[in-house]
Parts: sequence; C-alpha cells; structure tokens
Amino acid sequence: MSIRKLSTISIKIRQYRKKLGFSQDKLSKYAGVAYNTIVKIESGENPNPTIETLTKIAQALKVDIANLIK
Repeated sequence: MSIRKLSTISIKIRQYRKKLGFSQDKLSKYAGVAYNTIVKIESGENPNPTIETLTKIAQALKVDIANLIK
C-alpha cells in the first residue's frame, strides 16, 4: 500500500463533512456525485477533483468553494 500525502482539499472536505455529521455516502447523495468520488478525494487517490465536483461538494457542505481550496 502506498502512502499518499493528503491534499488540503481532502482534509478540508473531511473536516466539513464530519462537522455536519455527514457520512461519505450522505455527502455523495447531497452533492450529486458518486460515493466512490468522495472516497477517492478524501483518501488522496484523487487529489485534484474537477471544479464542477468541488462546486457540488461545497454546496452540499454549505461552504464557499474557496474554503475547500485554501
């Protein structure tokens, strides 16, 4: 198993998700993205999700997309 350095985006999404008490599955449904996409972003397997995906996730988390990026 390779060790991945988690991106800021991965960490922030997980933090906001947990703050809202959302599971990864719940976030995927609210954001309208595949569950697998959330898992891959949070695990660092997909460190650079598309802006479209980030926009959907940010809306589901009720945060500005800038909060996920910086």
